[in-house]
Amino acid sequence: MVLDFLRRGNEAAVPEVKASAAGPVIAHMSAGRVAWTPRDTASLTKQGFISNPVGFRAVKLIAESVASLPLVLQDAQTRFDEHPVLNVLAAPNPSQGRAELIEALVGQLLLSGDGYLECVCSESGLPAELHVLRSDRIRLVPGPDGWPVAYEYSVGSKKHMFDVTGEVSPICHIKSFHPQDDHYGLGPLQSAAQAFDVHNSASRWSKGLLDNAARPSGAIVWNASEGQGNLTAEQYNRLVSEMESNYQGARNAGRPMLLEGGLDWKPMGFSPSDMEFQKTKEAAAREIAIAFGVPPMLLGIPGEATYANYAEAHRAFYRLTVLPLAIKTAAAIGRWLGDWFGDPVQLKPDLDQVPALAAERDAQWNRVANAEFLTVAEKRQMLGLPPIVPDENDDV
Repeated sequence: MVLDFLRRGNEAAVPEVKASAAGPVIAHMSAGRVAWTPRDTASLTKQGFISNPVGFRAVKLIAESVASLPLVLQDAQTRFDEHPVLNVLAAPNPSQGRAELIEALVGQLLLSGDGYLECVCSESGLPAELHVLRSDRIRLVPGPDGWPVAYEYSVGSKKHMFDVTGEVSPICHIKSFHPQDDHYGLGPLQSAAQAFDVHNSASRWSKGLLDNAARPSGAIVWNASEGQGNLTAEQYNRLVSEMESNYQGARNAGRPMLLEGGLDWKPMGFSPSDMEFQKTKEAAAREIAIAFGVPPMLLGIPGEATYANYAEAHRAFYRLTVLPLAIKTAAAIGRWLGDWFGDPVQLKPDLDQVPALAAERDAQWNRVANAEFLTVAEKRQMLGLPPIVPDENDDV
Protein backbone atom coordinates (compact mmCIF):
# COMPACT_ATOMS: atom_id res chain seq x y z
CA MET A 1 0.00 0.00 0.00
CA VAL A 2 1.19 3.51 -0.73
CA LEU A 3 1.19 4.57 2.92
CA ASP A 4 3.60 1.76 3.74
CA PHE A 5 6.46 3.77 2.28
CA LEU A 6 6.29 6.06 5.35
CA ARG A 7 7.85 3.18 7.26
CA ARG A 8 10.39 2.24 4.59
CA GLY A 9 13.85 3.45 3.89
CA ASN A 10 15.07 5.07 0.70
CA GLU A 11 14.72 2.99 -2.45
CA ALA A 12 17.64 2.19 -4.70
CA ALA A 13 18.14 4.33 -7.77
CA VAL A 14 16.07 3.35 -10.79
CA PRO A 15 18.23 1.74 -13.48
CA GLU A 16 18.40 3.24 -16.95
CA VAL A 17 16.63 1.36 -19.73
CA LYS A 18 16.39 1.52 -23.50
CA ALA A 19 13.22 2.78 -25.11
CA SER A 20 11.82 4.13 -28.37
CA ALA A 21 14.12 5.74 -30.92
CA ALA A 22 11.91 8.84 -30.73
CA GLY A 23 12.45 9.12 -26.98
CA PRO A 24 15.63 11.23 -27.03
CA VAL A 25 13.91 14.04 -28.94
CA ILE A 26 11.19 14.48 -26.31
CA ALA A 27 11.65 17.87 -24.65
CA HIS A 28 12.01 18.00 -20.90
CA MET A 29 9.50 20.80 -20.44
CA SER A 30 9.50 20.86 -16.64
CA ALA A 31 11.07 19.12 -13.69
CA GLY A 32 7.78 18.76 -11.81
CA ARG A 33 4.17 19.68 -12.41
CA VAL A 34 2.85 21.69 -15.31
CA ALA A 35 4.19 25.24 -15.10
CA TRP A 36 1.20 27.48 -14.41
CA THR A 37 2.73 30.27 -12.39
CA PRO A 38 1.37 30.48 -9.77
CA ARG A 39 -1.32 28.03 -10.87
CA ASP A 40 -0.12 24.95 -9.00
CA THR A 41 -2.54 22.10 -8.43
CA ALA A 42 -3.00 22.71 -4.70
CA SER A 43 -3.83 26.41 -5.19
CA LEU A 44 -6.17 25.73 -8.10
CA THR A 45 -7.98 23.03 -6.14
CA LYS A 46 -8.52 25.39 -3.23
CA GLN A 47 -9.61 28.25 -5.47
CA GLY A 48 -11.68 26.38 -8.03
CA PHE A 49 -13.12 23.42 -6.09
CA ILE A 50 -13.04 23.96 -2.34
CA SER A 51 -13.91 27.67 -2.44
CA ASN A 52 -16.11 27.85 -5.54
CA PRO A 53 -19.60 26.32 -5.68
CA VAL A 54 -19.71 26.18 -9.49
CA GLY A 55 -16.41 24.30 -9.78
CA PHE A 56 -17.34 22.03 -6.87
CA ARG A 57 -20.65 21.08 -8.42
CA ALA A 58 -19.18 20.59 -11.91
CA VAL A 59 -16.46 18.23 -10.66
CA LYS A 60 -18.86 16.30 -8.42
CA LEU A 61 -21.47 16.00 -11.17
CA ILE A 62 -19.00 14.58 -13.70
CA ALA A 63 -17.13 12.32 -11.27
CA GLU A 64 -20.29 10.85 -9.73
CA SER A 65 -21.87 10.34 -13.17
CA VAL A 66 -18.81 8.48 -14.47
CA ALA A 67 -18.59 6.38 -11.29
CA SER A 68 -22.26 5.41 -11.51
CA LEU A 69 -21.98 3.89 -14.99
CA PRO A 70 -22.13 0.07 -15.05
CA LEU A 71 -19.07 -1.54 -16.63
CA VAL A 72 -18.72 -4.63 -18.78
CA LEU A 73 -15.58 -6.70 -19.39
CA GLN A 74 -15.01 -8.69 -22.55
CA ASP A 75 -12.34 -9.97 -24.88
CA ALA A 76 -12.53 -10.79 -28.56
CA GLN A 77 -14.86 -13.73 -27.93
CA THR A 78 -16.53 -13.51 -24.53
CA ARG A 79 -18.31 -11.08 -22.23
CA PHE A 80 -17.33 -12.03 -18.70
CA ASP A 81 -19.61 -12.32 -15.68
CA GLU A 82 -16.70 -13.47 -13.51
CA HIS A 83 -13.09 -12.40 -13.96
CA PRO A 84 -10.15 -11.43 -11.69
CA VAL A 85 -10.27 -7.87 -13.09
CA LEU A 86 -13.93 -7.55 -12.07
CA ASN A 87 -13.17 -8.99 -8.64
CA VAL A 88 -10.42 -6.45 -7.98
CA LEU A 89 -12.60 -3.57 -9.14
CA ALA A 90 -15.57 -4.71 -7.05
CA ALA A 91 -13.55 -4.38 -3.82
CA PRO A 92 -10.42 -2.37 -4.66
CA ASN A 93 -9.40 -1.65 -1.06
CA PRO A 94 -10.85 -1.91 2.46
CA SER A 95 -12.18 1.67 2.49
CA GLN A 96 -13.57 2.02 -1.04
CA GLY A 97 -15.81 0.23 -3.48
CA ARG A 98 -15.70 0.48 -7.25
CA ALA A 99 -17.81 3.64 -7.44
CA GLU A 100 -15.81 5.46 -4.76
CA LEU A 101 -12.52 4.50 -6.40
CA ILE A 102 -13.55 5.71 -9.85
CA GLU A 103 -15.10 8.89 -8.45
CA ALA A 104 -11.82 9.75 -6.68
CA LEU A 105 -9.78 8.91 -9.79
CA VAL A 106 -11.96 11.00 -12.12
CA GLY A 107 -11.99 13.83 -9.58
CA GLN A 108 -8.20 13.95 -9.57
CA LEU A 109 -8.20 13.84 -13.38
CA LEU A 110 -10.56 16.84 -13.55
CA LEU A 111 -8.71 18.87 -10.93
CA SER A 112 -5.17 18.38 -12.22
CA GLY A 113 -5.37 16.72 -15.62
CA ASP A 114 -3.72 13.58 -14.18
CA GLY A 115 -5.10 10.51 -12.43
CA TYR A 116 -2.92 7.87 -10.76
CA LEU A 117 -3.82 4.35 -9.59
CA GLU A 118 -1.45 2.26 -7.50
CA CYS A 119 -1.56 -1.55 -7.64
CA VAL A 120 -0.78 -3.45 -4.43
CA CYS A 121 0.04 -7.08 -5.17
CA SER A 122 -0.57 -10.18 -3.06
CA GLU A 123 2.07 -12.79 -2.26
CA SER A 124 1.26 -14.44 -5.59
CA GLY A 125 2.31 -11.27 -7.41
CA LEU A 126 -1.19 -10.46 -8.70
CA PRO A 127 -3.20 -7.30 -7.94
CA ALA A 128 -4.96 -7.45 -4.58
CA GLU A 129 -5.77 -3.76 -3.95
CA LEU A 130 -6.06 -0.53 -5.93
CA HIS A 131 -5.50 2.94 -4.47
CA VAL A 132 -5.96 6.41 -5.98
CA LEU A 133 -2.90 8.62 -5.44
CA ARG A 134 -3.14 12.37 -5.04
CA SER A 135 -1.84 13.96 -8.22
CA ASP A 136 -0.38 17.00 -6.42
CA ARG A 137 1.97 14.66 -4.53
CA ILE A 138 3.37 12.85 -7.56
CA ARG A 139 6.33 13.82 -9.69
CA LEU A 140 7.20 11.92 -12.83
CA VAL A 141 10.87 10.99 -13.15
CA PRO A 142 11.99 10.89 -16.80
CA GLY A 143 14.92 8.75 -17.89
CA PRO A 144 17.80 9.84 -20.12
CA ASP A 145 15.63 9.10 -23.19
CA GLY A 146 12.74 11.26 -21.96
CA TRP A 147 10.33 8.45 -21.12
CA PRO A 148 9.15 7.82 -17.52
CA VAL A 149 11.23 5.43 -15.44
CA ALA A 150 9.67 6.15 -12.05
CA TYR A 151 7.02 8.10 -10.15
CA GLU A 152 8.02 9.86 -6.94
CA TYR A 153 5.29 10.14 -4.30
CA SER A 154 5.95 12.69 -1.56
CA VAL A 155 4.24 13.31 1.77
CA GLY A 156 6.04 16.02 3.71
CA SER A 157 9.70 15.07 3.88
CA LYS A 158 9.08 11.39 3.12
CA LYS A 159 9.28 10.09 -0.42
CA HIS A 160 8.68 6.79 -2.16
CA MET A 161 9.84 5.86 -5.64
CA PHE A 162 7.68 3.61 -7.84
CA ASP A 163 9.85 1.89 -10.44
CA VAL A 164 7.95 1.57 -13.73
CA THR A 165 10.68 -0.09 -15.80
CA GLY A 166 9.35 -3.62 -15.28
CA GLU A 167 7.04 -5.59 -17.54
CA VAL A 168 3.96 -4.13 -15.85
CA SER A 169 3.91 -0.76 -14.14
CA PRO A 170 2.65 -0.54 -10.53
CA ILE A 171 1.19 2.87 -11.48
CA CYS A 172 -1.60 3.49 -13.97
CA HIS A 173 -1.25 7.09 -15.17
CA ILE A 174 -4.30 8.51 -16.96
CA LYS A 175 -3.85 12.02 -18.30
CA SER A 176 -5.78 14.58 -20.28
CA PHE A 177 -4.38 15.97 -23.50
CA HIS A 178 -1.81 18.73 -23.04
CA PRO A 179 -0.35 20.30 -26.19
CA GLN A 180 2.75 21.69 -24.46
CA ASP A 181 3.77 19.01 -21.96
CA ASP A 182 5.06 15.51 -22.61
CA HIS A 183 4.41 14.05 -19.19
CA TYR A 184 1.45 15.77 -17.54
CA GLY A 185 -2.13 16.45 -18.56
CA LEU A 186 -4.11 19.68 -18.76
CA GLY A 187 -7.26 19.74 -16.66
CA PRO A 188 -10.33 21.96 -17.07
CA LEU A 189 -9.53 23.59 -13.73
CA GLN A 190 -6.42 25.11 -15.28
CA SER A 191 -8.20 26.39 -18.37
CA ALA A 192 -10.93 27.97 -16.24
CA ALA A 193 -8.50 29.60 -13.78
CA GLN A 194 -9.22 33.16 -14.94
CA ALA A 195 -12.97 32.57 -14.77
CA PHE A 196 -12.54 31.31 -11.21
CA ASP A 197 -10.63 34.48 -10.35
CA VAL A 198 -13.45 36.65 -11.69
CA HIS A 199 -16.18 34.62 -10.00
CA ASN A 200 -14.45 34.54 -6.63
CA SER A 201 -13.52 38.24 -6.78
CA ALA A 202 -17.11 39.19 -7.58
CA SER A 203 -18.29 37.14 -4.62
CA ARG A 204 -15.78 38.83 -2.30
CA TRP A 205 -16.78 42.26 -3.62
CA SER A 206 -20.46 41.57 -3.01
CA LYS A 207 -19.66 40.31 0.48
CA GLY A 208 -17.64 43.47 1.15
CA LEU A 209 -20.56 45.66 0.07
CA LEU A 210 -22.93 43.74 2.31
CA ASP A 211 -20.58 44.00 5.28
CA ASN A 212 -20.45 47.78 4.83
CA ALA A 213 -24.19 48.35 4.38
CA ALA A 214 -23.92 48.18 0.56
CA ARG A 215 -23.22 51.90 0.24
CA PRO A 216 -22.93 53.07 -3.38
CA SER A 217 -19.82 54.57 -4.96
CA GLY A 218 -19.26 58.28 -5.26
CA ALA A 219 -16.71 61.07 -5.65
CA ILE A 220 -14.75 63.26 -3.22
CA VAL A 221 -15.21 66.96 -4.00
CA TRP A 222 -12.87 69.57 -2.52
CA ASN A 223 -14.46 72.91 -1.72
CA ALA A 224 -11.59 75.37 -2.03
CA SER A 225 -11.35 78.19 0.49
CA GLU A 226 -10.59 81.76 -0.56
CA GLY A 227 -7.18 82.15 -2.17
CA GLN A 228 -6.61 78.43 -2.49
CA GLY A 229 -7.58 77.01 -5.89
CA ASN A 230 -5.99 73.54 -5.76
CA LEU A 231 -4.77 70.97 -3.28
CA THR A 232 -1.08 71.09 -2.56
CA ALA A 233 1.04 68.19 -3.76
CA GLU A 234 1.40 66.93 -0.19
CA GLN A 235 -2.38 67.09 0.42
CA TYR A 236 -3.13 65.35 -2.88
CA ASN A 237 -0.61 62.54 -2.30
CA ARG A 238 -1.89 62.00 1.22
CA LEU A 239 -5.50 61.79 -0.01
CA VAL A 240 -4.61 59.31 -2.77
CA SER A 241 -2.62 57.19 -0.33
CA GLU A 242 -5.50 57.06 2.17
CA MET A 243 -7.96 56.17 -0.60
CA GLU A 244 -5.81 53.29 -1.84
CA SER A 245 -5.09 51.83 1.59
CA ASN A 246 -8.42 52.37 3.33
CA TYR A 247 -11.19 52.56 0.76
CA GLN A 248 -10.25 50.56 -2.35
CA GLY A 249 -10.59 46.84 -3.03
CA ALA A 250 -13.23 44.26 -2.18
CA ARG A 251 -12.24 44.21 1.50
CA ASN A 252 -13.09 47.91 1.87
CA ALA A 253 -16.12 47.98 -0.44
CA GLY A 254 -18.76 50.37 0.94
CA ARG A 255 -16.65 51.37 3.95
CA PRO A 256 -17.72 54.76 5.40
CA MET A 257 -15.27 57.62 4.81
CA LEU A 258 -13.94 60.13 7.32
CA LEU A 259 -13.44 63.49 5.56
CA GLU A 260 -11.60 66.56 6.80
CA GLY A 261 -12.54 70.21 6.25
CA GLY A 262 -13.03 71.24 2.67
CA LEU A 263 -13.77 67.69 1.44
CA ASP A 264 -17.29 66.57 0.56
CA TRP A 265 -18.70 63.21 -0.50
CA LYS A 266 -20.97 63.15 -3.55
CA PRO A 267 -22.75 59.81 -4.08
CA MET A 268 -22.77 58.69 -7.71
CA GLY A 269 -25.66 56.29 -7.20
CA PHE A 270 -23.91 53.17 -8.56
CA SER A 271 -25.40 50.15 -6.81
CA PRO A 272 -24.16 46.56 -7.20
CA SER A 273 -27.02 46.07 -9.70
CA ASP A 274 -25.90 49.05 -11.77
CA MET A 275 -22.32 47.81 -11.78
CA GLU A 276 -23.59 44.42 -13.09
CA PHE A 277 -21.61 42.32 -10.67
CA GLN A 278 -24.31 39.65 -10.78
CA LYS A 279 -24.07 39.45 -14.57
CA THR A 280 -20.29 39.28 -14.30
CA LYS A 281 -20.57 36.34 -11.90
CA GLU A 282 -23.04 34.58 -14.18
CA ALA A 283 -20.79 35.07 -17.21
CA ALA A 284 -17.81 33.67 -15.26
CA ALA A 285 -19.95 30.74 -14.07
CA ARG A 286 -20.90 29.93 -17.66
CA GLU A 287 -17.22 29.96 -18.67
CA ILE A 288 -16.44 27.53 -15.84
CA ALA A 289 -19.28 25.24 -16.94
CA ILE A 290 -18.06 25.36 -20.54
CA ALA A 291 -14.52 24.42 -19.50
CA PHE A 292 -15.81 21.33 -17.67
CA GLY A 293 -18.27 20.40 -20.41
CA VAL A 294 -21.36 20.73 -18.20
CA PRO A 295 -24.44 22.45 -19.65
CA PRO A 296 -25.01 25.58 -17.48
CA MET A 297 -28.67 24.58 -17.19
CA LEU A 298 -27.62 21.54 -15.11
CA LEU A 299 -25.75 23.82 -12.68
CA GLY A 300 -28.68 26.18 -12.21
CA ILE A 301 -26.96 29.08 -13.99
CA PRO A 302 -29.62 31.48 -15.33
CA GLY A 303 -29.69 32.97 -18.81
CA GLU A 304 -28.69 29.78 -20.64
CA ALA A 305 -31.04 28.67 -23.41
CA THR A 306 -28.77 26.49 -25.55
CA TYR A 307 -30.90 23.40 -24.92
CA ALA A 308 -34.67 23.24 -25.33
CA ASN A 309 -35.23 21.48 -22.01
CA TYR A 310 -33.50 19.83 -19.09
CA ALA A 311 -33.77 16.32 -20.57
CA GLU A 312 -31.99 17.40 -23.73
CA ALA A 313 -29.22 19.10 -21.72
CA HIS A 314 -28.88 15.98 -19.56
CA ARG A 315 -28.56 13.73 -22.62
CA ALA A 316 -25.97 16.05 -24.19
CA PHE A 317 -24.02 16.06 -20.91
CA TYR A 318 -23.75 12.28 -20.94
CA ARG A 319 -23.05 12.02 -24.65
CA LEU A 320 -20.41 14.78 -24.87
CA THR A 321 -18.74 14.73 -21.43
CA VAL A 322 -19.49 11.72 -19.25
CA LEU A 323 -19.20 8.92 -21.82
CA PRO A 324 -15.93 10.03 -23.49
CA LEU A 325 -14.29 10.36 -20.06
CA ALA A 326 -15.75 7.06 -18.84
CA ILE A 327 -14.65 5.19 -21.97
CA LYS A 328 -11.13 6.59 -21.74
CA THR A 329 -10.78 5.85 -18.01
CA ALA A 330 -12.27 2.35 -18.18
CA ALA A 331 -10.14 1.41 -21.18
CA ALA A 332 -6.94 2.50 -19.41
CA ILE A 333 -7.82 0.58 -16.23
CA GLY A 334 -8.87 -2.53 -18.15
CA ARG A 335 -5.73 -2.57 -20.31
CA TRP A 336 -3.51 -2.05 -17.23
CA LEU A 337 -5.16 -4.76 -15.11
CA GLY A 338 -5.31 -7.08 -18.12
CA ASP A 339 -1.53 -6.83 -18.40
CA TRP A 340 -1.20 -7.83 -14.75
CA PHE A 341 -3.36 -10.94 -15.25
CA GLY A 342 -1.90 -11.70 -18.68
CA ASP A 343 -5.32 -11.46 -20.30
CA PRO A 344 -6.03 -8.89 -23.05
CA VAL A 345 -9.48 -7.66 -22.02
CA GLN A 346 -11.55 -4.58 -22.71
CA LEU A 347 -13.33 -2.69 -19.93
CA LYS A 348 -16.01 -0.25 -21.05
CA PRO A 349 -19.31 1.33 -19.92
CA ASP A 350 -22.47 -0.65 -20.58
CA LEU A 351 -24.39 1.85 -22.71
CA ASP A 352 -27.58 -0.22 -22.56
CA GLN A 353 -27.89 0.52 -18.84
CA VAL A 354 -27.46 4.31 -18.99
CA PRO A 355 -30.91 5.85 -18.31
CA ALA A 356 -30.01 9.15 -19.99
CA LEU A 357 -29.34 7.32 -23.26
CA ALA A 358 -32.26 4.88 -23.12
CA ALA A 359 -34.18 6.51 -25.98
CA GLU A 360 -31.11 6.58 -28.25
CA ARG A 361 -30.19 2.97 -27.49
CA ASP A 362 -33.76 1.75 -28.09
CA ALA A 363 -33.77 3.46 -31.47
CA GLN A 364 -30.40 1.96 -32.37
CA TRP A 365 -31.41 -1.55 -31.31
CA ASN A 366 -34.60 -1.33 -33.36
CA ARG A 367 -32.77 0.04 -36.38
CA VAL A 368 -30.12 -2.69 -36.27
CA ALA A 369 -32.63 -5.47 -35.55
CA ASN A 370 -34.76 -4.48 -38.52
CA ALA A 371 -31.82 -4.35 -40.93
CA GLU A 372 -32.47 -7.58 -42.82
CA PHE A 373 -29.39 -7.19 -44.98
CA LEU A 374 -27.12 -7.64 -41.91
CA THR A 375 -26.09 -10.99 -40.48
CA VAL A 376 -26.41 -11.77 -36.78
CA ALA A 377 -22.66 -11.43 -36.36
CA GLU A 378 -22.67 -8.00 -38.02
CA LYS A 379 -25.56 -6.83 -35.85
CA ARG A 380 -23.79 -7.91 -32.67
CA GLN A 381 -20.63 -6.15 -33.79
CA MET A 382 -22.55 -2.91 -34.45
CA LEU A 383 -24.07 -3.08 -30.96
CA GLY A 384 -20.70 -3.67 -29.30
CA LEU A 385 -21.42 -7.28 -28.39
CA PRO A 386 -18.92 -10.13 -28.70
CA PRO A 387 -19.57 -12.78 -31.37
CA ILE A 388 -21.46 -15.93 -30.49
CA VAL A 389 -19.08 -18.82 -29.86
CA PRO A 390 -20.63 -22.15 -30.92
CA ASP A 391 -20.92 -24.74 -28.19
CA GLU A 392 -18.87 -27.89 -28.71
CA ASN A 393 -22.02 -29.95 -28.05
CA ASP A 394 -24.03 -28.16 -30.77
CA ASP A 395 -24.60 -29.94 -34.04
CA VAL A 396 -22.38 -28.69 -36.84
